[in-house]
Amino acid sequence: MDVKKILFISQEIEPYVPLRRVSEIGRLLPQGIKEQGIEERTFMPKYGMIAERSNQLHEMIRLSGMNVIIDDTDHPLIIKVATLQQAHFQVYFIYNEDYFASSRIDELEMNCSPDDNDERSMFFVRAVIESIRKMRWVPDIIQCTGWISALAPVYIRTLYGDDPSFRDAKIVTALFNESIPAPLGARLAEKMHQDGIPKNALKPINGKELTYEELMSYSLRYSDGIIECEQGISEQVLTAAESLPKLQFIDDNDVNRVTEFYGSLFD
Repeated sequence: MDVKKILFISQEIEPYVPLRRVSEIGRLLPQGIKEQGIEERTFMPKYGMIAERSNQLHEMIRLSGMNVIIDDTDHPLIIKVATLQQAHFQVYFIYNEDYFASSRIDELEMNCSPDDNDERSMFFVRAVIESIRKMRWVPDIIQCTGWISALAPVYIRTLYGDDPSFRDAKIVTALFNESIPAPLGARLAEKMHQDGIPKNALKPINGKELTYEELMSYSLRYSDGIIECEQGISEQVLTAAESLPKLQFIDDNDVNRVTEFYGSLFD
């Protein structure tokens, strides 16, 4: 199958945040896909360290204004957009002042306020999904990059499984040698159930504080393929992914290989 539309749900994109493998892939794949003439939409959190004026961010009024309910509390969603000039693709930034700093800080919010990471991840994922639905845009591939996007496969396959925007899409998870600052809170499953996620889908995590390995292993239950993006990935995570189609994209950064891998998932 020729893949025509790809949704990137990215934790980090260089140069908006410091360069490391996660942010490098966050930029490299959308840029390479765009250069191949494939339509893409790329989302990441609007972290406090991202300067709005110098990066020319502006609010998308038609997408902003929704409320995302997390743990029975309304959280207004603001979406900003900027064009990454060197790479010629747009980035949509998900923002809410409860989860992302309203003024400049030097550290990513998930590192300096890790107690909120369960809700921060839920908010980010829900906001991207609802934005795509509002756009009436139908991706062939959904690429999740970085652990903050790990709940996206769960939501898409359970809560949004019959939605026309997602029902036929394949979900690919990029894996890295990364970690989270602290385990996600033990009420994560309870909060996700309040969102509408069925209890049977939450059994593996119910009442547990999730480490990075446990979070990613849970996410991979709902993924259709993986891309290994660097050395040193947790053996526990690789074991959880062993039955899934995979592509190693470590030293060879030929994005054509990624596009071919996406297409092979429909064979």
